[in-house]
Amino acid sequence: MLAVLTPRYWGAHLLALVLVAAAAGLGWWQYDSYQARRAAEAVDLTQAAPLPITDVMGPDDRYPGDRVGQPVTVEGTWVPTGTVLVSGRRHEGRDGYWVVTPLAVGGADAPALPVVLGWTADPDEAPAPPRGDGAVVGWLQPTDGTGETDTDRTDDVIPQVRTADLIQHVEQDLYGAYAVLDHDRSPVVPGADALWAEVYRRAGMTLSPVNVGCCGMCGAYGHETHHESESRGIFDMSWARALADLPPARVLATGFSCRHQTLRC
Repeated sequence: MLAVLTPRYWGAHLLALVLVAAAAGLGWWQYDSYQARRAAEAVDLTQAAPLPITDVMGPDDRYPGDRVGQPVTVEGTWVPTGTVLVSGRRHEGRDGYWVVTPLAVGGADAPALPVVLGWTADPDEAPAPPRGDGAVVGWLQPTDGTGETDTDRTDDVIPQVRTADLIQHVEQDLYGAYAVLDHDRSPVVPGADALWAEVYRRAGMTLSPVNVGCCGMCGAYGHETHHESESRGIFDMSWARALADLPPARVLATGFSCRHQTLRC
């Protein structure tokens, strides 16, 4: 008989079996945790109701991994001097640039969230950045981490949406995330308010734009019975407060969903 199989070694064998079982159990636990995390990241949140950015993360918080693609509402002041062009972005098979302008959340000097406003093939054809107060809806994304470096810090072109590169172009802190503008729910045309005001002025009327966030209808979302309460809650966060100070007969709302939500609430 082999010496290692004698009774005096049985205790050692038992301990080894326990350790092997424990190691296997930890391995499966880590695998399950990894799978759960990947599953959470894979959840499509793009059609979810928008949440205020301050409810999802703060300017000093790490990016919440379970909120990739979460629609967020952001209100504050545009930082046009912080506008950058992110190279290497393809659109319909063409190389080009993202146009990114930070939106200071809550005030001009407050921490800002970079917002991807659109795409351009030629930097010289990019529209002027928005100015003044802004209120947008966008899909929240974690910053890039490709490791590519900005070889020329004298211009406004950067290789990735990375905080270390973006911070070189602003005077305030930045969120550790960025938002891709949802044009259907927050169309941004730089200077549009002034253009519309001029149209009304020429017609002998006065237009006073009011900045508000998402109305909460979000297409068909607010029409669904199980979403009605949350939809009305989103409306109450900004629209209800603004409408309370305005004469109902003289209020105009762009977009069918927003008009319908205003009449319902």
